[in-house]
Amino acid sequence: MRLRVEFTTEPFDLEEAPAHAVAAREVIQKAQLDAVDVGPFGNTAEGEAGDVLGAVTDLLRDALGAGATRVSLQVNVIREDT
Repeated sequence: MRLRVEFTTEPFDLEEAPAHAVAAREVIQKAQLDAVDVGPFGNTAEGEAGDVLGAVTDLLRDALGAGATRVSLQVNVIREDT
């Protein structure tokens, strides 16, 4: 099964990326995921279920450890066309 994760971390800082946002992005960029897209107000990545779920665990731990007060995420199953 393939999954897509979308996430943001808070609090926002419009001047520069806060440490918690950088930590979350680094986790996603280092994970074995496809279609990684990081941006100032939202981030997405796709991959096999085990890889995405493992990355989400690391993302939560690292972002909260770096000062995030909120992590919003959504995980969707990617339907395969048959």
